[in-house]
Amino acid sequence: MWTGVHLAFKEIWRNRGRFLLFSMVVALITVLVLFVAALGEGLGSGNREYLEKLNAELIAYQDTARLTIASSRVDCTTRRAIRAVEGVRDVGPLGFSGVDIPMDDGTEPLDISLIGVEPGKPGEPPVVRGGGLVRRSADEAIIDRTVALMTGLKVGGQLVIRSTQGTEDELYSLQVVGVTDSRKYGLRPSVFVPIVTWDDIRPKASAAPGAEDPACNVIAVQLEDPTQLDTMRQRLDAQVDGVELVDRQTAYENTPGYTAQQSTLNTQSTFALLIGVLVIGGFFQIQTLQKVPQIGMLKAIGTPNSTIAVAAIVQIVMVTLLGVAIGSVAAVGLSLSFPPTIPIIFEPRSGATSVVSLLLIGPIGGLLSVRYSLRVEPLVALGLGS
Repeated sequence: MWTGVHLAFKEIWRNRGRFLLFSMVVALITVLVLFVAALGEGLGSGNREYLEKLNAELIAYQDTARLTIASSRVDCTTRRAIRAVEGVRDVGPLGFSGVDIPMDDGTEPLDISLIGVEPGKPGEPPVVRGGGLVRRSADEAIIDRTVALMTGLKVGGQLVIRSTQGTEDELYSLQVVGVTDSRKYGLRPSVFVPIVTWDDIRPKASAAPGAEDPACNVIAVQLEDPTQLDTMRQRLDAQVDGVELVDRQTAYENTPGYTAQQSTLNTQSTFALLIGVLVIGGFFQIQTLQKVPQIGMLKAIGTPNSTIAVAAIVQIVMVTLLGVAIGSVAAVGLSLSFPPTIPIIFEPRSGATSVVSLLLIGPIGGLLSVRYSLRVEPLVALGLGS
């Protein structure tokens, strides 16, 4: 075994330029795979972040909305009916709409998700700076970290929102009372306002004022015992008419385009790995063909197949390991140069899965060359046989 390791290192050192060049090819494949994985995580997170972090176990939709938030409308009577069911701790209305923030420097406005919540109820995010919302109709807002980063707003600052009312664009000024962590929805950063204020600001076909107790899109349902999720869902379905209840994961998986988007990116990652197997396999196959006489000489002087196999496998592992290490560092370093508007997230679990997959494709891709090495006949390789 140690003879095989020695042979592998000697050959790598003598041909270090060639092996380093191929390690760089593996590094480029690594960058591609990691970036596709990070982009998939970023896009997925941008669609599900708020719903995934929601401080409620169930989300109630209008039963005819087919789990589409934009199509769902739930009135205050239904909210009270859900709250009255035994086992429900609290409920909170949630309203969603898209508006933008005009930028003072004249650059493109920042598109945001305007989310209406009931102060102190499920749906209002915890703040990391400042305080929470106080009144249902106050002109105040909680902004998420991305909005704070891109606008420079801090607690106590004035946030200006532009929304279409009828055929005209209207500007609304809100005081920032708190900053929360990243809570994107619909691939846009979020601003949270009291539900009545949301109904006043949200884009409408006419410039009519909002209602004192407006209808919302969905309802966040907080349970007394979160472990009784299925039981409570069945109980609510039986006792409350006109609603469909699902857990948070089902809710964000039914966000328009989420499943198709993730399937597309996963397919791209799979094809990138398959390309890596073919490229690595092709390189080592050519490498083996070029050194058939050397392999024949080793066999002619009595070198066992196990030593030759160990030498080939060590070379494959070393080249792959170096390439993956360089590619991983390059991918993380390159991601730091992108602006926060580009949704790239290196999540530890998916990143580790990608790195392990990349480390495995080296030996898998090189199996054919190892097999070919073992089948080399010494006399034929040396030109002494047929």
